[in-house]
Amino acid sequence: MGLKPSLTLEITAKAKALRSQGKDVCSLSAGEPDFDTPDFIIEAAMAALKEGVTRYGPAGGDPELREAIANKMKLENKINYSSKNILVTNGGKQAIYNLFQVILNPGDEVLIPSPYWLSYPDIALLAGAKPIFIESSPLESFKIQIERLESRISEKTRLLILNSPSNPTGLVMSKKEMIAIAEFLRRHPKVLLMSDEIYEFLLAEGQVHYSFAAIAPDLLDRIFTVNGFAKAWAMTGWRIGYLAGNTEVIKKATALQSQSTSNVCSFAQKGALAAIRGPRESIKGMVEIYNYRRRLLSEGLERINGLTLTKPQGAFYAFPKVEKMNLTSIDFCKIALEEVGLSIIPGIAFGEDMCIRISCAVSEETISDGLARLQQLMTKFY
Repeated sequence: MGLKPSLTLEITAKAKALRSQGKDVCSLSAGEPDFDTPDFIIEAAMAALKEGVTRYGPAGGDPELREAIANKMKLENKINYSSKNILVTNGGKQAIYNLFQVILNPGDEVLIPSPYWLSYPDIALLAGAKPIFIESSPLESFKIQIERLESRISEKTRLLILNSPSNPTGLVMSKKEMIAIAEFLRRHPKVLLMSDEIYEFLLAEGQVHYSFAAIAPDLLDRIFTVNGFAKAWAMTGWRIGYLAGNTEVIKKATALQSQSTSNVCSFAQKGALAAIRGPRESIKGMVEIYNYRRRLLSEGLERINGLTLTKPQGAFYAFPKVEKMNLTSIDFCKIALEEVGLSIIPGIAFGEDMCIRISCAVSEETISDGLARLQQLMTKFY
């Protein structure tokens, strides 16, 4: 089926390899926090290990963790779920994979607003479905146009994907935009919706995250929320995500998981339980630092001739457009790595060949270094 490896992981690995060879490389390509997991979470997992939490567990997740996630969604996301609506997965990616496998059939169509997280199309293809891209552009601030959605709907349309805050653009959907999409769903009762909310806590000052299921409670049975612990708690390597939705689909996704990977690492789930029940000071501290870094990156990019930026409002990425370049985004990023030692991600990986993705999940010094290298590169073209 022509399945491709993750381009972001490939480029990040290449940058690390060059650095290990003694090359001077500045990487702004990472899609993971550069913070350590908070100590209280690590301590909870260590305590679980010492207590013998090392055996198989329920395929759907630790009951306490499922209950805690449901309570979090009630209190913080305003979605009325119980533990029966929750499946704990090996990262958010498995939550998406499991969902697509149980709700999609060969020939179904999946509406994917572009730019998009690069794994959505391939996970849809793995389920036998066809990705249908809903294009936007930097000139439209990458907003989803309802008219464009309507023009792509067909009898085969089964699912619409939302991602807010967005990877790669960093945009945050407004309540008004979500209400318009809810009306679109009401006009098309066979269409389901997946809301990827993995960056929900990583918001710029003045931004508000809305869970789609809370905006349209009458559509609750048709809405599936994907989230996890990787970004907000700096737990990327722990591989703990979750899928929330109607109980029938959760049962099917749990059955699939029981026949594929079985339960998520038992003691890691105890760490996640501590995270979701614990204080949020660590998240607040990280968010403040990300907000500073995001401003630093955005202001620096806006000063570079030849780049146009739609200002990110959340997550930890910027997605500037490279103006008037007779190069593909892959060629541009190869030149950046080879000539100035700058590792960034080509926009074509996310469906937009005019842009590049730059991460601010790195130190202030690394951001400044990366901006200087990018400025040096751009002076060769402008």
